[in-house]
Amino acid sequence: MRVCVIDCRGGGLGRRLVAGLQTELGRQHKIVALATNAVAAEAMKQAGASSIGVGTQAIAQTVPSVDVIVTSLNLVLPGSMLGEVTPDIVQAILTARAKKVLLPVNRASVEVVGTQDQTLETLIARSLARVTSLVASARYF
Repeated sequence: MRVCVIDCRGGGLGRRLVAGLQTELGRQHKIVALATNAVAAEAMKQAGASSIGVGTQAIAQTVPSVDVIVTSLNLVLPGSMLGEVTPDIVQAILTARAKKVLLPVNRASVEVVGTQDQTLETLIARSLARVTSLVASARYF
């Protein structure tokens, strides 16, 4: 199974997600890291991603072939993250057949009703548990 982590800016969230997925899923599943910039990609590569890609084109070409996408809510909001998230990135993510696991990280002043204010640690842990469950059941694929 191919699990894709997408991040931007400094790659801190992506690094933590990749490292957590390596621990939770082991090496039998491929962790693909995609980023809007080289700094974020390098952070995820150092965390153990199987492969990396940088930029809008890499994201658009890769997400159709993955089974699960893990990223923050910011990556489906055009113009967010100081403009790093382009409409093309958003379209690629949202039209991908993959199951999307979005962390409701609130950097764009968007509030998702029904979510609780939680620490980043809790959001990461819940995301890892959800991806592990999806991979184990594979009922969405």
